Amino acid sequence: MREWLAAWLVALGACLLAVPSLGSAADAVVANGTSLEIQMLDPAAGDAGIENLTSGALDPRFQPFDFTAARKRDSAFWLRLRAEENSTPGSVPTLNISKGRHLQIQAYTVQGGHTVPLRAATYLPGFRGMHQIVLALPDRLVEGQLLYVRVDPQGQGWEGLQFGVSTLEQTLATGAERARMIAIAFGALMAMAFSSLLIWLVLSDRLLLFYATLFSLQALYVAYLSGQGFEWPLLELAAPVMSYTWNVTAALSGAAACLFVREIAELRLYSPKVYAIFGWMAITFVVLAFANVAQHVGLGGVVAAMGNLVFLGSAVFTLVVAFLAWQRNNRAAGWFLIAWGLLEGFTIATAIRLLVTDPEGAEGLLYYGLPLSMVAAAVLIALGVADRLRDQRLALSDAEKRAQTDPLTGVLNRRSLVERLEAACLRARARGLPIALLFIDLDHFKEINDTRGHQAGDACLRAVIGPIHAELRQSDVIGRYGGEEFVVILSSADIAAAGPIAERIRNRVADVRVEGFGEPIRVTCSIGVATSDTLGVWGEHLIARADAAVYDAKRSGRNRVQIAGALPA
Repeated sequence: MREWLAAWLVALGACLLAVPSLGSAADAVVANGTSLEIQMLDPAAGDAGIENLTSGALDPRFQPFDFTAARKRDSAFWLRLRAEENSTPGSVPTLNISKGRHLQIQAYTVQGGHTVPLRAATYLPGFRGMHQIVLALPDRLVEGQLLYVRVDPQGQGWEGLQFGVSTLEQTLATGAERARMIAIAFGALMAMAFSSLLIWLVLSDRLLLFYATLFSLQALYVAYLSGQGFEWPLLELAAPVMSYTWNVTAALSGAAACLFVREIAELRLYSPKVYAIFGWMAITFVVLAFANVAQHVGLGGVVAAMGNLVFLGSAVFTLVVAFLAWQRNNRAAGWFLIAWGLLEGFTIATAIRLLVTDPEGAEGLLYYGLPLSMVAAAVLIALGVADRLRDQRLALSDAEKRAQTDPLTGVLNRRSLVERLEAACLRARARGLPIALLFIDLDHFKEINDTRGHQAGDACLRAVIGPIHAELRQSDVIGRYGGEEFVVILSSADIAAAGPIAERIRNRVADVRVEGFGEPIRVTCSIGVATSDTLGVWGEHLIARADAAVYDAKRSGRNRVQIAGALPA
């Protein structure tokens, strides 16, 4: 429990650590900005010309700025900005206006008694369809200086309007830092998703495909939500449907997450009903993705409210299911639990922050906390996937081992033994080396079973494995051929080497005493030796010749080694 908590705290700390240190730079425009008093021209004055405004004739018609009231008229309106202090010195002072992309801006100042239009130096993308227009000022603002801004709505988009004063150098540095953070997060998520997809092509595990889908959608979500994606090649093609991009990718990401959770938690095996629930939740998210078109018929608010409820409910349900799976000793689900708790924590914090403030007031979470939490979640979940694949590999290795070994003695079974012999013979023949085979048959084994019982016979079989192994090399192989018969494969051994090894095995087995079944049982064996260098045969022909030699040893009195001789011509 403590190691999982430590992992979660480390990931959380890494994300939080980055937020204040980087966020301080992101807030530079606000910290070094100039206070502006903003007033709006009375709509009843109509769409006046700039000359009428700068002449002062309409000064009494300006009133406190109320953006909501201004937008209710859905027509162009004028704003007057008054500098309440001198602006910060800089090479190129700027007026920065954060706004919805559908709001067209014209800005003016008065210099030397003449009206001067402000030119756009650059545009910087922002969250939720917002962007920032950076207007170059002729000179730094002085206290009391007036600026006039005409706002003309064209269509629909993010409804917000904020003003700040900075310098071009500082604004570009802040924009580059934000773009770099989003690009790093996008690149990391896409790289992990692509890597998972490549591994899926090899392993064909659905979990890897769901992982790739989930985090590629997360990457698209953060790219479009931050606005950076609309500035990048290929992704910019989604600009005409900008208002759908982040909502659709978020909904599809939720569907992928549902499919991923039910796989990593192994719900098909342990809870089929919950497995089916996650399937229906995934369908619900897909429906929500397509339901975004409802905003064209005035139902956008209803769909958004339903979407928020589904997201919140599914997040809590997912955490509960992952926790229960982890309690069931599913380590992969434990990694997912840490990652999902971290990601959902930042996502919910970001959503709450956006409800109470504009995106420009939540730079730390939007540009640093949320992207970093996504990358951290991708890494943690990748660890969970790797843990799951490792468990599967271990289970498969264990199953393969059980399929290849004799359950009583732990040595190879007959089928695996023959396969190893054929492979060893192919290698030996390719390298021009000999191979030897020992056929070991326990003496009087039927009598032991009949007089002492089968448990005593089993004990004798187990007891001789150790003495045989003691005389073998790492490259040699032993297997149970059947009943009381064992076969040893001696790689690269000729008759001169195989004979002494067989004799030492016989002596070691003769020293075995099996106790616990009355009088100690003395075990002996007869061994037949067959080698390729003397017989010129390979594979199962060696087994047959060694088996024949065993029968010769038995006829000669047992407890002896018999070398297989060449067949008469």
